[in-house]
Amino acid sequence: MADIFAKCHSYEDVKRLQSLGLYPFFRPIEKTSGSCVTAHGKLCVMIGSNNYLGLTHHPRVKEAAKRALDHFGTGCTGSRFLNGNLVLHEELEHNLARFLKKESCLVFSTGFLANQGTLSTLVGRADVLYCDRENHASIIEGTRIALGDTIKFRHNDMKDLERVLEQTRHKYEGALIVADGVFSMSGDILNLPKVIELAKKYTSRVYVDDAHSLGVLGPMGQGTEAHFNHLSQADVVMGTFSKSFASIGGFVAGPAHVINYVKHKCRPFIFSAAMPPAAAATVLECLKIVQEEPEHLRNLWTNVRKMRKELNLIGYNTLNSRTPIVPLFIGDDLTAFSFTQKLYERGVFATPVAKPAVPEGFALIRTSYMATHTQRDLDYVLEVLESLGKQYGLLGQVVHPNFEPAHLRKESYVSAQAR
Repeated sequence: MADIFAKCHSYEDVKRLQSLGLYPFFRPIEKTSGSCVTAHGKLCVMIGSNNYLGLTHHPRVKEAAKRALDHFGTGCTGSRFLNGNLVLHEELEHNLARFLKKESCLVFSTGFLANQGTLSTLVGRADVLYCDRENHASIIEGTRIALGDTIKFRHNDMKDLERVLEQTRHKYEGALIVADGVFSMSGDILNLPKVIELAKKYTSRVYVDDAHSLGVLGPMGQGTEAHFNHLSQADVVMGTFSKSFASIGGFVAGPAHVINYVKHKCRPFIFSAAMPPAAAATVLECLKIVQEEPEHLRNLWTNVRKMRKELNLIGYNTLNSRTPIVPLFIGDDLTAFSFTQKLYERGVFATPVAKPAVPEGFALIRTSYMATHTQRDLDYVLEVLESLGKQYGLLGQVVHPNFEPAHLRKESYVSAQAR
C-alpha cells in the first residue's frame, strides 16, 4: 500500500520553474483598466485575456452590476432548483434564446458546468458522442461522466468524422456530434456546415460549444451559426459569460423539450449554487450592448486583422488562425516559459501553452486581442514580439501538419465504461 499523497510530494515541475524564475502562472493582478493590467506594481499590455469586446469596464455594465448588488445582495445562497432562482436568471434565458434564435435556454453557474452537466445528462448508455480531438476540457469531462461511449475524430477533419460515423453509427441508438465553434488554443473555426450535413446523413444531433464564438463571430456576435449564416441549424448551442460577456456563468440553448429535460435531470445544475445577481445583471447588459453598440465588434476585428497580418509578416507561425485567438508557435517548453518571462519584463502580459495541453515540442504563446486595445498598445506589442522573436530565433518556424493537443492524441474509439 502507498500513501495517496505520495504523488504530491514527488511533484517537482512547478518547483523547477520557480527556481529558474520562469513560473508564468497565477500572477496576482492588482488592477485592470481597458486593455492593460497592473501586476507586481508594473503596468502591462494584456494580450492573454478573453475579454474580446472589452466590456468589463463599460460604464453601463458596471452600473447594471451595482444595481443588482443593491437590489439582490451578493449571492443567491442556493441552487436555482430550490431558493436561488431570480427573475434576472429567467430574463437572461429569455433574451439569450431570442438572440440566438433558439426556443429555450438554461443558465448555469459556470461554462464548465454547462458542458459537463448537459453532455452527461443527454448521453445515455445506448448512445454515443462523436468528439473533436481538440475540444475543450469541459467537454472531455462531460464525455467521461456520460454513460454512453465516446468516439473521437481528427481535429476539424470532416472526412475522418464521416469515417467514424459510417463505421460505428449503426451500433448506437442516439448520437451527438460535439465540437467547439472556435477552438480555444489554435483559433480554428469549426466546419459547421459540413458537420450539419453529416449529422443529417447519419441521424445525429449537433452540439456546438460557442464559448469563444459568442460576441465574436457573425455580424452581431451570435456565434458560429451566424458566421456561416446557419442560424437555428445546430441542435444545441452552449456558451459562457466569462469571455465576451464580461462575467461568470454559462448556458445551453436549444429545443424547449431538451432544455426542460436538462433543467430537471442535470445534477451539476440542480446541485450547484446559482449564478450571483451581479453576474447575471452584467450579462444582461452586455447582451444589450452587443446589439446596440456594434462598434465594439468592429473594433475587435480591426485589431485582430492588424495583429494577424503583422505577426505573419514578422515571421511568426500563427497556425493560420482566423479568430481573435492568435497562437505563436514556440516549440520547446522551457523556451516558451523563458519567452513569456521576457515579455512580462517588457510590459506584455501573456501566458504559455505547454505539455500536456500540447505535444512535447509544440509549445505556444496563446495571444488574444480585444476591442479596447489601442493602436499604441498593439504597436508596442509588435515591437516587443519582433525583438524577442529575433533574439530567440523563433521567426520563420514551420509546424508539422499533424499538430493537435496532446491530451486528445489517443485512440479513435474510447469506451466510457473503460475509464
